[in-house]
Amino acid sequence: MDVLFAAFEMIARADVLIALSIGAIGGVLIGAIPGVGPAVAIAILLPATFSFEPIVGLTLLLGIYGSSLFGGAIPAILINTPGTAVNALTTYDGYPMAKRGEARRALSLAYSASFFGAVFSIMCLLAISPVLSYIAPLFGSRDIFMAALLGVVCVVLAHRNRTLVAASLLCLGMFINVIGMESARYSKRFTFDQTWLNSGIDLIVVLLGLFALSQAYMLLGDKSKQATPPSMEGGSLSGFKELFQHKRIASVSSAFGVIMGMIPGVGEFTAQFFSYSYAQGTSKNPNLIGKGSPEGLIASEAANNAVPAAAMIPLLALGIPGESLTAMMLSVFYVHGVVPGPKLFETQPEFLLSLFLVLLIINVVVLTFLTLTTKTLVQIIRIPNRIIGVVVLTLSLIGVYSLRNSLVDCAIAAAFGLFGFILKRLDWPIVPIILGMVLGRIMEDKFRASMARVETPIDFINRPVSGVMFGLIMFPLSLHFFTLYRQSRKG
Repeated sequence: MDVLFAAFEMIARADVLIALSIGAIGGVLIGAIPGVGPAVAIAILLPATFSFEPIVGLTLLLGIYGSSLFGGAIPAILINTPGTAVNALTTYDGYPMAKRGEARRALSLAYSASFFGAVFSIMCLLAISPVLSYIAPLFGSRDIFMAALLGVVCVVLAHRNRTLVAASLLCLGMFINVIGMESARYSKRFTFDQTWLNSGIDLIVVLLGLFALSQAYMLLGDKSKQATPPSMEGGSLSGFKELFQHKRIASVSSAFGVIMGMIPGVGEFTAQFFSYSYAQGTSKNPNLIGKGSPEGLIASEAANNAVPAAAMIPLLALGIPGESLTAMMLSVFYVHGVVPGPKLFETQPEFLLSLFLVLLIINVVVLTFLTLTTKTLVQIIRIPNRIIGVVVLTLSLIGVYSLRNSLVDCAIAAAFGLFGFILKRLDWPIVPIILGMVLGRIMEDKFRASMARVETPIDFINRPVSGVMFGLIMFPLSLHFFTLYRQSRKG
């Protein structure tokens, strides 16, 4: 009970509540603008959060992370253009409903399913937290190394049909991480006598380049299109009544979101795939799925909104991010000297509980905001792409320069922005580069720390936890290579 009171005391402050409101409402607005997305917004705001206290900075980022998926459903339903990438599946059933004149019903269902999935995930997080506080201290340096290696494998295998590309880009991220002066022996690695490389390439500079600047280039290059939102009729809360009629699909889809969110590198797309397949397989009218069915809409939105809270589990318990957004949050922890991992559950339980409560309050604020402002909010889809591109480009360069007042960082970010632009045009994934940088750093640090107790390679997996991690690594790898073998036999 003392921990609960301490957690409430941490968030019952003016600066935290202001950050929560700005993050929650701003995330909805960002999600509702096609082509921007939470990664761009978080990348732009990241340098500013370093000057805040950890709870304030993380509250702002969590607000954007958790609420942007709510807003992303608005253009997906109204104009068949997902506000964020993970809202793409929402267009399958949301847009046909809008074309039938049921736009308000579809939005209400999307809000209700999103809120249900998010709260379901947070409740699971609260229930799992005591177990994590017991299990997390069992992880040593070798165990965390194997967990990071599991994350590497999952990241690669999650990009089905593009595993070789994902693996190459992940290795590129690992290589970028080792450039500069290493901390153990202060030797220079891959600097080629260039003094500006001695300090390495900053993760935030790469993030802003790959996500924000590349998206700005995309928006500036696209032709501006003026969208006209359809008429909005009906109640904003009617979706909760209809959601209750499909509570089984909502619950199972949310459970898929929680499970997939806990696995590094998997995330919303896999959760949606399983939940949508489940909805189609168990529906009384499976032929309607994808043609304007409320069941398909519920499955999609409940699954993707259950992922953000679940993705915090590997981040907080082991310090291992599951995708790019939690990788950005990890940098906020490090800047303030707060190291997520096993000791965090022992030393700062009130800090962890305050983050869980913040996630819950964010969803209440978002639902209230959407209920009151939907008719006005849909007008945001009228903003031309090029205006958004100019704003994103300007804010990104300001954010990069503010890190170290360095024009070199701006040039590096611009180069990575061009590289990200090329990757997007090729439809290649960007996330493996970021996770390669983050997981590569974790693996290098834990490998160094564990070498004092390792004599043979077997010593990496002779502990119970590392042995389980090794089994979890080998299972998807074996399954993947067996699938490739069967495909080659059929071919």
